Amino acid sequence: MKTPKTYSAIPNGFGAELVTVEGDVTKGLGYFNIVGMPDKTVEESRERIRAAIRNSEMAFPTDKVTINLAPAELQKRGSYLDLPIAVNILALTGQLSAADLADSMFVGELALDGKIRPLRGIINVAELAAKRHFKRLYLPAQNAAQANLVATKNLRIFPVTSLKELWLMLKEIAQPQPVKSVVKNTQTDSATAYLDQIVGQEIAKRALVIAVAGRHNLLLSGPPGAGKSLLASVAPNLLPPLSHKESIEATKLHSLVEDLTGVIRDRPFRAPHHSASLTAIIGNGLPGEISLAHTGVLYLDELPEFRRDLLESLRQPLENKRITISRAKGRQSYPADFMLIATMNPCPCGYYGSKDHECQCSISQIHNYRHKLSGPLLDRIDMTVKVDKVANSVLVKNTTSSTHQHASAKRQIERALNTQFKRQHKYNANLRSCEIIQQCQLTPAAQSRLEELSRKLELSARSYFKLIKVAQTIADLAEATQIQPEHVAEAARYRDEI
Repeated sequence: MKTPKTYSAIPNGFGAELVTVEGDVTKGLGYFNIVGMPDKTVEESRERIRAAIRNSEMAFPTDKVTINLAPAELQKRGSYLDLPIAVNILALTGQLSAADLADSMFVGELALDGKIRPLRGIINVAELAAKRHFKRLYLPAQNAAQANLVATKNLRIFPVTSLKELWLMLKEIAQPQPVKSVVKNTQTDSATAYLDQIVGQEIAKRALVIAVAGRHNLLLSGPPGAGKSLLASVAPNLLPPLSHKESIEATKLHSLVEDLTGVIRDRPFRAPHHSASLTAIIGNGLPGEISLAHTGVLYLDELPEFRRDLLESLRQPLENKRITISRAKGRQSYPADFMLIATMNPCPCGYYGSKDHECQCSISQIHNYRHKLSGPLLDRIDMTVKVDKVANSVLVKNTTSSTHQHASAKRQIERALNTQFKRQHKYNANLRSCEIIQQCQLTPAAQSRLEELSRKLELSARSYFKLIKVAQTIADLAEATQIQPEHVAEAARYRDEI
């Protein structure tokens, strides 16, 4: 008897690995064995598959069944292979034919009653199916909207709810259901503010608009109650909608760690607490907060309260827009192209330099507090702005429900972003040094002003180029074709010493 083959895949990092399921039935005592380096979850699938086949009114073989998962050196994890193994057994026993399985990939977890449950990381599987030129992908109905994001004209997505329904579809007795689009909102409740709701703070609001327009990292420093968190929460509402490619990447990342069945259309806004572990921030096999913030905003409130080693771990992804995690069991790489917005108090009590409150901190406490932020880390932050507290009397007098300022800023940002992508196909903040020389055109007066400020501020090479990139964003907002001296001067104002 010819050994039938079915095909599936398991997520592996930001991609997926193809798995070939081979089955064999021989005479002997009824025994169901799975080989090919399965983990505990895959081994336990034997009982799920046996019950699912019988409860779907189909026959499970009474002889010895051996299932091989190839390649043998790849560790098989998760319940992704339940469905392809069950389909392979049905083909082994003649309940399905080889023609029924041709050019098809199967993935799904089986319940004991034969229902098919949704899985994480299904877009990874769908991308691999398209890349390997499969014509049909059968998967849990709840995951179909995600898989449809990467479907091609040559790959059809077939959502299924049960093993019995799949059998009927393969036998062309039942017709597949259309894929429904499900949208998932990733913004937190704190990411719903508008610029008009922030009273005063015109310099800080201007800095925020510039930061969003060029995807520059921003650090806000000021006393408690100055409005730093409110400013940060405005950023996602200023960012443009996700492109199709960005939506796919964001959905892929979130579907690996969350029970996500919809499609992400809004830019992520991640705000981990300062007690978060290093693994939670950078990831460990699965994406961490810096990858979940990809295409959106990573907000770190009270930056010096985070552990020093955690802050230092941000240096590489802030520079390379990717995080690579090496462990004994393998090496995983995930995108981490996020906009960092961080806030901090000037000292542990928060009132150093305040005119209204007396600071209770000693010089050594202030030094140790600020020392948590290393020079190399601060060097990777494009803009630092001091935020002063607004008087309570002013706050009461200026309450408004208008969104005119916010709408105007959003239009400016959209124009600036269009200018950037027409010129260089990327955000200003992502320009490399060699690209800055080619793309950022300074007038002679602006170049002279830049050199003067560089000497005065004692800028490192990285900070020097960051100053040019911020000046370019200011020029884009002003719809200027070249960087002028006033653009350089304004960019330098957003480099306050912390």
